[in-house]
Amino acid sequence: MSAADAALPVTQSLPRELGYRMPAEFEPHEATWLAWPHNAEDWPGKFQPIPWVYAEIVRHLTRVEDVHILVNDAAAEKRARSILQRSGANLARVHFHAWRTDRVWTRDSGPIFLTQTASRRSRAETSAHADQTHAPIAITNWKFNAWAKYPNWHHDDQLPERVAGLLRLPHWAPTIDTPAGRQRVVLEGGSIDVNGAGTLITTEECLLSEVQQRNPGVTRERLEQVFADYLGIGQVLWMNRGIAGDDTHGHVDDITRFVGPNTILTVVEPNRDDENHLPLEENLDRLRAARNRDGKPFHIVTLPMPTPVVFEGQRLPASYANFYIANDLVLVPTLNDTADRKALNILADVFPSREVVGIYCGDLIWGLGALHCMTQQQPKSPAGSTAGVEQPRTALER
Repeated sequence: MSAADAALPVTQSLPRELGYRMPAEFEPHEATWLAWPHNAEDWPGKFQPIPWVYAEIVRHLTRVEDVHILVNDAAAEKRARSILQRSGANLARVHFHAWRTDRVWTRDSGPIFLTQTASRRSRAETSAHADQTHAPIAITNWKFNAWAKYPNWHHDDQLPERVAGLLRLPHWAPTIDTPAGRQRVVLEGGSIDVNGAGTLITTEECLLSEVQQRNPGVTRERLEQVFADYLGIGQVLWMNRGIAGDDTHGHVDDITRFVGPNTILTVVEPNRDDENHLPLEENLDRLRAARNRDGKPFHIVTLPMPTPVVFEGQRLPASYANFYIANDLVLVPTLNDTADRKALNILADVFPSREVVGIYCGDLIWGLGALHCMTQQQPKSPAGSTAGVEQPRTALER
């Protein structure tokens, strides 16, 4: 029996009907998932240092949580183990899985996890939904098609179902009616961010544009309903555009992130001659005008952009917003830039109870992704807890 065969069956009820929600990244993790780098074409001429960058990331992560690493075969696992051991990673917290991947950006191809509150499970078990699932953790399996741009995605598209099988979790493959018939919904994890309390941020450029169009013919309103049905979302904040150099065409994890239930961190570019200035200013204006589900303003924190990073004449999507929040830890991309220290200090203020660590990403960003793009969090089970009743707050919200 394959790992995918071991997954619990998809139920007839929608996740929201069973009390599931997409938790925020700043909530407790069980583990982090990532894929070991192997496709040298993603870093042409710069692949050699990339495994060592990954090893440094894993070294920090294994101090605070388990790490699941996808490798193509036994030989790749052996090489990865050697590099991780030499780098000082805690191999007792590393779990390898021999699953082939096309690329390594598990934020976009990996599963998007859901959690279910204990109170909702208790009510469901005595209700008409008694034949449905009450697992505290579940998975949504969105279609991945390599950002509607690249042909190599078929291995990556299998990852959510493989994880569901390995962990014996219920899973849903969101579908939608389109002019071409009923189809799986295309969605990448890097295109959305949530506060764990029912609000989601995304961009019009990524999900509504006809360029690299993910779901042709699907309207804004229909997507919002899909988010409600499968992620427990009650409010969507639409930003305009992403940053220059982003080949995903507008992922939100390079520009605007939730760092608390009511605190949003967003990047700005004060240089009026920079092509990022106007779109980032518009995004900031939208955030300042937005209201949360209680009708109150969000707390907005701005983060600088680094000096433009250009390699072989190509502007790269370098952004401090592509940080990753782990248990008691925040990993932040740094670029040997004068703005590095300012960005690290801002994040340290936002996350006073977590260690904020800079990871040099000058080579990694040549692959057009950074720390958030390569990671996917698995939330800790809320079983026996009151998860969802009160969300963690940042120092700014206390």
